[in-house]
Order: sequence, then structure tokens, then C-alpha cells
Amino acid sequence: MRKAIVLAFALLATSVAAASAQGSGSAADKSAAGYSCSKTITLPLVTPITGGAGFLGTEQASWAKLAVQQWAKKLGLKVKLVTGDTPVEQGATPGQALAQKYVADKSVLAVLGPATSGAVAVSSSTYFAAKLAHISPSATRTSFTQGPKRDATPAFFRDVPGDYVQGPTDAKFMINKLKVKKVVIMDFQEPYSLGLAAAVENTLKKGGVSTTRLSAPNTTTDYSAYVTKVPSDADIVFFPTQKPGDAQTFAQQLIEQGKKAKVFGSDGSNDSSQFKQPGSYVSNFAPDITGIKSDAAIIAAWKKQNPNKSVGSFGPPAYGAAQIAMTAISMACKAGHGSTTRAAVFHTIKKVRIKNWILGGSFRWSTKSNDPLNAKFYIFQIQPNGSYKLVG
Repeated sequence: MRKAIVLAFALLATSVAAASAQGSGSAADKSAAGYSCSKTITLPLVTPITGGAGFLGTEQASWAKLAVQQWAKKLGLKVKLVTGDTPVEQGATPGQALAQKYVADKSVLAVLGPATSGAVAVSSSTYFAAKLAHISPSATRTSFTQGPKRDATPAFFRDVPGDYVQGPTDAKFMINKLKVKKVVIMDFQEPYSLGLAAAVENTLKKGGVSTTRLSAPNTTTDYSAYVTKVPSDADIVFFPTQKPGDAQTFAQQLIEQGKKAKVFGSDGSNDSSQFKQPGSYVSNFAPDITGIKSDAAIIAAWKKQNPNKSVGSFGPPAYGAAQIAMTAISMACKAGHGSTTRAAVFHTIKKVRIKNWILGGSFRWSTKSNDPLNAKFYIFQIQPNGSYKLVG
């Protein structure tokens, strides 16, 4: 009897194990099958659409939309572009919520953005856990891809250079071209400005330049109290903002208080419709693509959809990020014979090469990080008519 009971339990255990194995096999098969590439793929762009940096997201969305229109069909895909709003004034919450939303949506195989460094920092781990690659066209914080302590995960990619390029570029221009002796450096108590301010300050100090650091809340609108702290003999105020209107306000208040210093804005201030004080400087990760002959047709198509608007520096990298994402999805779909997974797309991103890159030349990734190879920053000076002239 005892042997019979033991045998019965053994048979029951075998049956349960077999059933479990069969069930897990079905789940594995479904996972392996992935998402059918004949279905519509949702491509989210996570960027500020409202708030002080709303100009950035609006511009990026217009160019990402054009990229989808021009490339989805050519790559054999059906793609729906959606935007997720991350106003910089609201901090981390929107970025976190959107990451959870897009991870839950099975039609999302890659994400564009987040556009801002703060949103990247709070959401990259969520994307990585789902093996969902996200490509930012504007998040430049150095520690996302460089250094021993990373604020982003391997799921993070960007098609523009980071602050480890921008900071030294801006500082060396001040030292070598402007011959500065004294520089005031602002930060706005959030990841983007803190990282960039530190990068500029370090290079200036190594170059023997005297620096003063001022810090303002990200919600500041009147800078007159900070302008009073700018030494009368300061040459430059480095202003790493994501709100170009604030750079304009600071520049005007410097003049009102009789200060000689000029504002040197970072990439976040690059908007000629808002920051237009003559003599000021701006750096950006993208050139003026209107000077690139091979972009003529792309520019014409964009202007047709956006009449009376000027080509800026934030939009073209968003076009490029969308092109990279869709190319990777298409490659993964071909490898998967008509279906793919997020993990497959994630592992395909670094294989993407773009021959005729919208920012000029060709595009490929660095072998050392998830940054573009040999990318650089450009420096402009604002002219009397408000136009941006390339000076470095």
C-alpha cells in the first residue's frame, strides 16, 4: 500500500511538471513570436509640449512627424507617432508616468526621447526593465553615457553629443576666442543645468578663468536679484537653461542694470524667436541644416507643413532619431521574418547606419558608448537682426 501511494504521488508530480512545461512552452512561443510587423507600430515622442520649453517639443514633433511620413512606408512599416508631454516645470512625475504607459502598450517597440535630461534620469530604468530602447534627440547630460556612475541604462541612446562635449567646447571658445577673465555661471537646480554648469566651470578653472556660481530655482521668472550679483567686470554669464525666454530676460536685465557681461546660452536656449538679444552667444548640438545641400528636399517638405516657421536646431535631430528607430525596427522585423520583439529592436539599434544623415555626412554610433561617433557642438552669435551666425 505504501509503495502504491508513493507511486501515485510520483505520477501526479510528473503530470504536473509536464503540464507546467507545456504551459511555459506556449508562453515562450508567444514571446518568441513577438509583435507582428504588419500591424501598426506606435512610436512615442516624449518631450515638453507645454510650459516654458514647449517650443522644443513642438519643433521636435513636427520633424519626427515628417520622418515617419517619409520613411515608414519605405521601411515596410505602418507607424503612428504620438507625443507625451513632459513640462520641465513639473519635474519627474510626467516622465515616470509616460514610461509606465508606453511599457504597457505592446505596440510600442521603441521610444523617442525623453527630450530632457531630467525625464531621462527618472524613466530609463523603467524602459530598460522592459528592454525598450529609447533614443533622445536632445538629452545631453554627460553621466547618461559616460563615467563610472551612470544616470541612464543601456536602453538609453542619443543621436546628439553630450555635455562632455558641449561644456569644454563652450568654455574653450570663451577662453580662446573671447579671451574672458571672469565668468558667472548659472544653474537652475535641475539635472540638465547642474551637469552642464559643472562641465563649463571645470574647464574654465583649468584655463585660469575666475568664476562665480549663482543658483536659481527652475521656476524663476524675474532674474533682477541675480543680475545684481553679477560683477561689473564679468565678461560672460553662462546660462544653461531649457527656457530661451529666460535667457532673453536675463540679457535684457543685464543691460538695464548697466552690466557689460553678455549671456552665453546653452542648447536649451537655442530659439531665435525667444532669445534674440544681439551680441549674445548660443551653443547647440546641431548645425544650421539650411546650409546642407542634401537636405534641400527635406527642408522644403517641412516648410510646406510648417509655413512661416524657421528651421531650428532641435527638430532635425528628432527627425534623425525617428529614422534610426524605424530603421532598427525594420531590420529586426526582417531578421524575425515578419515579427519582432522589443529586445530584438533594442539589440539592433547599434547596428544602424545612416548614409545621408540629416545633420550632415553619415551617421554611426560610437563603439564606446551609446553616443554618435565624432559629433560636435556649434556656437552662434546673435546678430542685430536677431539671426544666429555660426562663429565656432
